Amino acid sequence: MALFGQIPLVKKQVTLSAGFVTAFDYVMEILTPGSLARLRIEGMAAGASEKFELQGGAYAIEQVYYTKPRSEGFFESHKKYIDVQVVVEGVEAMEVSDVSHLTISEPYLPEKDFIKYADTTATSSIRVGSGAVAIFFPTDGHMPTLQVDGRSQLVRKTVVKVPVA
Repeated sequence: MALFGQIPLVKKQVTLSAGFVTAFDYVMEILTPGSLARLRIEGMAAGASEKFELQGGAYAIEQVYYTKPRSEGFFESHKKYIDVQVVVEGVEAMEVSDVSHLTISEPYLPEKDFIKYADTTATSSIRVGSGAVAIFFPTDGHMPTLQVDGRSQLVRKTVVKVPVA
C-alpha cells in the first residue's frame, strides 16, 4: 500500500531496513539548502536526469522536468525496487491504483524493472509538493509527473530505488 505525506510522518510508517535508512539519509541531504546534493539538483536543466549509486543496493535518480497533462501519463510498477519519490521543488499530481485492478499493456522488463499498464479511472490522486514523499511498493501502480490544476510547472525531484527485502 502506497504511503505519502511529510517525511517525518511517513518515515515512522515504514520498517527501516538498511535500504530505507540509506534512502531517508539521502533525502534529508537533498532537501537541505546548500548541501552538495541540493546544489547539484538545483543546477540541473529541465529535461536532465542523473543516476547516483547509494549504499545497500539503493540508488537515486535525480530529475528535472515540466509536469505533463494526464493524457500523456501512464501507470507503472516495479518488482525489484520500492520507489521513494520526493519532490525537492515544485508540485505535481500522482495517481495510484493496486496493480490487481490494472491491465498490463507492456509486460515486465527485468532489465528495467518496469511494468506498464493501460489507463484507468479507478485511481486515487495525491498532490505532492516540495519536501513531501510518496512511497510506492510493488503492488502500487503509479502515474507520477502530472500537472496540478491544468498548469505545467518545473519540478525537481529525486526517486530513490530501495531494493525489495
